[in-house]
Amino acid sequence: MTNGSITLIKAVFMDRDGTILKEMAGQNDDELGYLINEKQVELIDGSASAISLAKKAGFMTIIITNQSAIARGWLTEEELDRINLKMQKMLLTSDSRAIIDDSFFCPYHVDGIIEKYKKDSSCRKPDIGMVIQAKEKYNIDLSRSFMIGDSYSDMKCGDNAGLKKILVLTGYGKMAYRKCLDERLKIDFIAENLLEAVKFIEKYDL
Repeated sequence: MTNGSITLIKAVFMDRDGTILKEMAGQNDDELGYLINEKQVELIDGSASAISLAKKAGFMTIIITNQSAIARGWLTEEELDRINLKMQKMLLTSDSRAIIDDSFFCPYHVDGIIEKYKKDSSCRKPDIGMVIQAKEKYNIDLSRSFMIGDSYSDMKCGDNAGLKKILVLTGYGKMAYRKCLDERLKIDFIAENLLEAVKFIEKYDL
């Protein structure tokens, strides 16, 4: 699709933890739910095939992830880079076409202990700052794009950005589904996992 002389593309925006990677516990109880070490990286079954299928269907594959563990002092940006590199290597080992085109993260949180990250930010889901960064960088047509995630904040972010929304039941998906019902937030499709989500997208009439 074109907008004047600008070619607009479509994208699949994906959460990372609980959607592509398994949710993991940290070394201590207060780190529960935060992936803070590259040794913890484990793909959810079908993730590589899903990303490969999305690429084949003509979508950009973009991760948008809240990473408040950085603000909390449990993770550095360099450690996050190592985690993401490990994830991409594992994806490509499983399927050579499972390429992540770009990844955006929000390290900020008002309850953080690292001063430079201790603040509110519009990049933190459910706000749409990361989506807008990607849109402007790649000329993405949000009306033809999707948000896939396992949390209420993912679905609310997708709603705020005008994306079609798919909730996966991996990670925190079952709890998120109940909250979406309570908040009357409409979801376009509920999938068992990322692969089922992308198979739905592949058949969607855009």
